Amino acid sequence: MTMRMGPHMAMGSDPESIKGIEVSSGIVRRVLGLARPYRAMMGGFLATIVLEALLDLAPPLVFRQIIDTTIPSGDRGQLNTLAMVVVGVALISAALSFGERWWSARIGEGLIYDLRVKLFDHVQRMPVAFFTRTQTGALISRLNNDVIGAQRAVTSTLGSVLSNVIVLSTTLTAMLILEWRLTLLALVLLPVFILPAKRVGRRMQALTREGFDLNSHMNTTMTERFNVAGALLVKLFGNYRQEADEFSARAGRVRDIGVRSAMFGRTFFIALGLVAAVGTAVVYWLGGQLVISGAITLGTLVALAAYVTRIYTPLTSLTNARVDIMTALVSFDRVFEVVDTPNPIEDRPGAYDLVEPAGRVQFDNVRFHYPSGDHGSLASLELVPPISDGDESDDLQAPTGNGKRPTPSEPVEVLKGVSLSIDPGQLVAVVGPSGAGKSTLCSLVPRLYDVSTGRVLIDGNDVRDLTQDSLHEAIGVVSQDPHLFHESVLANLRYANRDASMGQVEAACRAAQIHGVIADLPDGYSTIVGERGYRLSGGEKQRLAIARMLLKDPAIVVLDEATSHLDSENEALVQEALSVALHGRTSIVIAHRLSTITAADQILVVDRGRIVETGQHAELLELGGLYADLYRTLVRAEHDALPT
Repeated sequence: MTMRMGPHMAMGSDPESIKGIEVSSGIVRRVLGLARPYRAMMGGFLATIVLEALLDLAPPLVFRQIIDTTIPSGDRGQLNTLAMVVVGVALISAALSFGERWWSARIGEGLIYDLRVKLFDHVQRMPVAFFTRTQTGALISRLNNDVIGAQRAVTSTLGSVLSNVIVLSTTLTAMLILEWRLTLLALVLLPVFILPAKRVGRRMQALTREGFDLNSHMNTTMTERFNVAGALLVKLFGNYRQEADEFSARAGRVRDIGVRSAMFGRTFFIALGLVAAVGTAVVYWLGGQLVISGAITLGTLVALAAYVTRIYTPLTSLTNARVDIMTALVSFDRVFEVVDTPNPIEDRPGAYDLVEPAGRVQFDNVRFHYPSGDHGSLASLELVPPISDGDESDDLQAPTGNGKRPTPSEPVEVLKGVSLSIDPGQLVAVVGPSGAGKSTLCSLVPRLYDVSTGRVLIDGNDVRDLTQDSLHEAIGVVSQDPHLFHESVLANLRYANRDASMGQVEAACRAAQIHGVIADLPDGYSTIVGERGYRLSGGEKQRLAIARMLLKDPAIVVLDEATSHLDSENEALVQEALSVALHGRTSIVIAHRLSTITAADQILVVDRGRIVETGQHAELLELGGLYADLYRTLVRAEHDALPT
């Protein structure tokens, strides 16, 4: 039987990787539950391993028969038969090995599929607060490295442990039946090999950890330098030689580690070969004495010598079985940790669809504070290092050494008793100083967050009673910096409506004043926009986002400072696109431009989490309050921006 074991596995897993880690008692039951759909396959996998182990016992016994009986008797017919038996066993073992690999791959890849889909579906449904606190790289690592580690737990680790146990038990049983004294002698030599192997293994694992860290640094460097923004920064401010030297130093260390690891691995297998050779020699030496004395037959000695070479590798691997199994369970635990992260914004039992929305929006005494880190996020994905500058207030945001967060301070209220009513089809401008709570107010409409107290209502329905799918379908959002995927223009547009025809797409783009720009691109609507839409200007991205929103055809539109950073030419085009996009829809606009503010049916002035003034432009100017001050500031800013 071929042992599925590379040098790292044979030399033992890294005990440091599980040091101080505790796995809950229920994790094994949960892993078994996850593998339940594959029970039949795992049964076939186990049966294949057992059959392989038993078949591999046959050739030495056949050789024993040939040496002890067939050759002395001169029975050529029996010799031919036994030779064919050996060939047949080899063919059957090869077929079983193929089947075992199929079972292993099918179970492992099936688990990868199940875990990845489960993780992806759970993560994408998490609220915005989860993503604002989570490091993307750490999350992707869970989706890739830990899922693969969990898959290896079921196939490689479990398969290796089972295989080693079965091979060792069957081989030792056969050896003890043949000659117990030689069997014990072979086992006495094992510590001579295991103790040096452990020492070499620890050294090799230290090198492997260092290599992983260096590779992680190089991956981070390449990720940051090779995206469009990073490459541009390096070209404008960077030092190519310094960048290359730093990368070269890390790559050189990885090269050196690779060479040393290869030599350690070769040393290990040479030592394994030497011990096996010594064991075989001792068996032949003592066994030869027993053969000469007539205690055993020559065929028995040959069979025992063949079995001796089969016991050292599985015995060595099983000395590390606990670390292997714990490491595997840790991978599962890390995956389950993400899956078990509670989602505080889910559809209530009995939630219903918002049907044919008219677009009425109401806030009923809404108070809101942003959720703490313990509410819908995971400390181990934040990777915030401990603060060491003596600022104890910031320490409250960092996970403690055991992965838990300290008790947070009292949350700061962002909205304080906000009440408002917006009629269907109205254009409402939300203005106020920076940090007043404007974006927070708008984010509660599509239920990106849940209110702390009070209610947000759409057409008289509390948004928490509606299904999120129907709520999001009724609301379109154009943000200050609209996100585009690294796909074609058409794919980005159809993200809002997968079934949109080409005619509908072009009509939306014409309405958004962007069709001509797209037509002039090298591949038209098939042009790849680049990472985050880097091939397009700010104004072009805004108009593309408006076209995407038009394809969605929502009843309510939220514009979060969509024109605040545009020049006057782009602003004029975007405003023309917005005049079409907002017609007949309830529109909530966080505005910094005079044209949007003065055209609003209603203006909400927000300050320190409260609506302090409400009315139309002329009315609010007459009041001479905060709005009048803000308006005069805008007038001066826009006047100063005009070309002289």
